[in-house]
Amino acid sequence: MNTTYSSIRDAYYHHGTPAERWERAQRFFEARDYDTAARVLAGLVEDAPGQTAPRLLLARAYYHSAQLRRAEAELRLIVERDPVEHYARLLLSRTLERQGRPAEARVHARIAAAFTGDLDNT
Repeated sequence: MNTTYSSIRDAYYHHGTPAERWERAQRFFEARDYDTAARVLAGLVEDAPGQTAPRLLLARAYYHSAQLRRAEAELRLIVERDPVEHYARLLLSRTLERQGRPAEARVHARIAAAFTGDLDNT
């Protein structure tokens, strides 16, 4: 791949206002183009690291594209900052499960269930 094409492609992922990039990322995610959604979202997360929604969607894109280590890293950042973010806990549990780490996964599944009151399914 030549440098010019690579620069143009990378510029596409970062082009537009944050709101435009957020909408673009959501469209790619909804179309199940998780790799492209992740590329757009990575720039958004870099620009606004404190916002949970882009980071959570990035983690979901990583999860669905089997980039499980990356998904885990994003989800751990979310639950570190917001320990009661139950969906991040649930997705972290599923991510750990897919990596063959059931004991760690159960901890996060139980915490997520406690926050939602769904203790019967843990």
